[in-house]
Amino acid sequence: MSIALPPEPVSRDLEDLVVLSRQDQEPVVRGPLGQRLILANLLGHDELETALSHQAESGKKLGETLLELGFVSDEELLPFIEAQLGVPAVRLRDGLLDPVAVHILPRYLAEQLNALALFRVHDELILATDDPQDLHAIDQVEEATGLTVRPVFAFGPSITRFIGRAYEEDFQVDAVTADLDDAALELRSDASDVDIASVNELVDGSPIINLVNYLMLQAVRKGASDIHIEPGSKSATVRFRIDGQLVEMLRPRRDIYPAIVSRIKVMARLDIAEHRQPQDGRCQVVAEGKEVDLRISTLPTVMGEKVVMRVLDKGRLTFDLDKLGIGSGSLKTLKGLLKKPHGLMLVTGPTGSGKTTTLYSALELIKSVHINAVTVEDPVEYQVEQVNQVQVDTARGVSFAAALRSILRQDPDVIMVGEIRDAETAQVAVQAALTGHLVLSTLHTNDSAGAITRMLDMGVESYKLAASLVGVMAQRLVRTICPQCRSSHYASAEYLASLNYTGDTRRSFAKGEGCRECFDTGYQGRTGIYEVLPVTSEFRRMVANDESVDVIRKWRDDQGFDSLLDGGLRLAGLEQTSLEEVARVAFFD
Repeated sequence: MSIALPPEPVSRDLEDLVVLSRQDQEPVVRGPLGQRLILANLLGHDELETALSHQAESGKKLGETLLELGFVSDEELLPFIEAQLGVPAVRLRDGLLDPVAVHILPRYLAEQLNALALFRVHDELILATDDPQDLHAIDQVEEATGLTVRPVFAFGPSITRFIGRAYEEDFQVDAVTADLDDAALELRSDASDVDIASVNELVDGSPIINLVNYLMLQAVRKGASDIHIEPGSKSATVRFRIDGQLVEMLRPRRDIYPAIVSRIKVMARLDIAEHRQPQDGRCQVVAEGKEVDLRISTLPTVMGEKVVMRVLDKGRLTFDLDKLGIGSGSLKTLKGLLKKPHGLMLVTGPTGSGKTTTLYSALELIKSVHINAVTVEDPVEYQVEQVNQVQVDTARGVSFAAALRSILRQDPDVIMVGEIRDAETAQVAVQAALTGHLVLSTLHTNDSAGAITRMLDMGVESYKLAASLVGVMAQRLVRTICPQCRSSHYASAEYLASLNYTGDTRRSFAKGEGCRECFDTGYQGRTGIYEVLPVTSEFRRMVANDESVDVIRKWRDDQGFDSLLDGGLRLAGLEQTSLEEVARVAFFD
């Protein structure tokens, strides 16, 4: 399912506002507003006379009078006002205002001038006013805000109404979700085989659709990997996982939370009538011209259904081993291991450490028209050309082990197993490596040495593991310093010693102070640290003899192979990350 998202409403630039107001109508000739509307067949002579009469009594502007009488709509009227004033003319609506930008203009001045700040673009403030030619008012706003004002026209009553709401504490939520209509709430009780098109028509223009689209677009723009939407007793909470850390973004009202969940379920073709069972689905959206896959999971909790959306932005990923940040020595070793005709190659690390990206990058290096490459994954996150990918489906009996057995009957050359989770899968993977296949897989262990004991604990005989294994790679993702708030500091000699740092203890290291750009974390973006162990004859002997993790780690250090901590300290020395981040990610007993 593909759903095209609209441009982000709270960050639209002035040119987008012009397009929004014109609505592809023909150019409008200049002249008195009433006469131009008559020439466009939007207003009759009698209606104009009536409007002029009412205008004389009320003292309002002609445009406002025409709207009150219902002779024209604001969509029809705005292009004519825009042509007359020479500035963009907009219809204020929920989702068009940036809640942060609103407060740049003090409320007393907004009420005094009947003007409303819409959003800020660099050093310019887009200001909605019903008199954009009032230079004195614009000077007042520029003096109060210190920004250059670019006025746009909006109807006065609409500005007054929005000022009353925009300065309330919960406007950050209401800016998108206010005026929720009953049609959107009906999504909760529709049947599971709901007609997607009819539902879209039913809630077209609903603030719920605006909110869900806004969240997805924001997640793509901020580089979030996941969107967490959680129910609470008083309000819901929306959090983004950015650079591995959760950051709170919004607190929607509790009463509209079920409609948000229903809208997401409709997009993923899930059963919106089922609230007591976990559900999984996926959909595809188009954000700013980029295709983004969303994996959607719902989980019943005591407060309601929690929704997590995994954001798979293909445009932000690179399946190129040379661009993953692997050190030159480790990269050369890894590429050598991938040239092996058969054997078992393991990539280890916790969830979210980039193991799948590394395996896809390895497949990109290996694949060719002469090689039959097959994967079994849960789920298939990205589609790779010239690779046959199998989706695990336990409900239909397609487990990792069962799929792997079937793959072995397909004459494969290279097999990728998304994860070795149980003894059966481990046994089949080792057997496949022993029978002449190159098998790539992942494990959840702290480091490369821990992968050996994990495989042995799952029942793999030590002599089989020693014969099949060709290499082990461990990896982590560390956050990089935010360039906007980078600063220097000196670490104590005791702290450096605790991290086994052997360099100059009198040097400075970088850290981030925290700013708005990095959500006060001090970090922006991530890079990888890697530990690659090739299996040599000595390594095979230790595996066959069932040596302990400590013995294997000591052998690694004696051979001069970098550990994860070594890689992290190197990045800290290059001031790409902080010592605290290295300690958090890569330091363990």
